[in-house]
Amino acid sequence: MTKKLYVGNLPYKTTEEELRAMFVEYGTVESAAVVIDKFSGRSKGYGFVEMPEEDAQKAIEGLNGKEIDGRAIIVNEARPREDRGTGNFDNNRGGFKPRFDRNDSYR
Repeated sequence: MTKKLYVGNLPYKTTEEELRAMFVEYGTVESAAVVIDKFSGRSKGYGFVEMPEEDAQKAIEGLNGKEIDGRAIIVNEARPREDRGTGNFDNNRGGFKPRFDRNDSYR
C-alpha cells in the first residue's frame, strides 16, 4: 500500500531530484513533487512524496524536524485535499447578479 507524505518548510531552491534523494535513503520512492506557484514559477516551499507504507513510516521518523539548508523540514502523512467548490459565483457567494422586473427589463 502506498502512502503520500507531505513535506513542508522546504528551502525554496529544492528540486524534485533533491527531494527524491532525501527520501530514497529510507526506501523506494514512487514519486516526488515540489509544488510550484503557477504565476511566479517558483517553489512554494512544500511538496509530496509517495512511498510504500513501511518505508513512509521510516522516512517520517528519520526526516521530520531534520535541518536542510537552515530550515527544519516537516514530514507527515498527507491529508486528503479539501473540496473548495467550483470557483464560480453561483451558490450565493457574491458576484454580480442582475435583477429583472416583471417586464424582463434591467433595473
